[in-house]
Amino acid sequence: MSNAIFYHAGCPVCVSAESRILDVIDHNKVNLEIVHFGKGQANRIPEAEAHGVKSVPALVIDGEVLHINFGASMEDVKNG
Repeated sequence: MSNAIFYHAGCPVCVSAESRILDVIDHNKVNLEIVHFGKGQANRIPEAEAHGVKSVPALVIDGEVLHINFGASMEDVKNG
């Protein structure tokens, strides 16, 4: 089973991407965790950056970063 983390900040682009990801991910094949920086998970920003996340929304699957559209840079997230 693959492990995935979907990082986002709650912007409209991120929320839309989260909805689509939840619709298309096969939960029998992928263990998916949602990390929302704006809802008490800002402490996970350094973790996301360590994975190579440069902007959100981003999906990290088994260590590979997939940037989805563009909602906000990580600098904007940290300063937001």
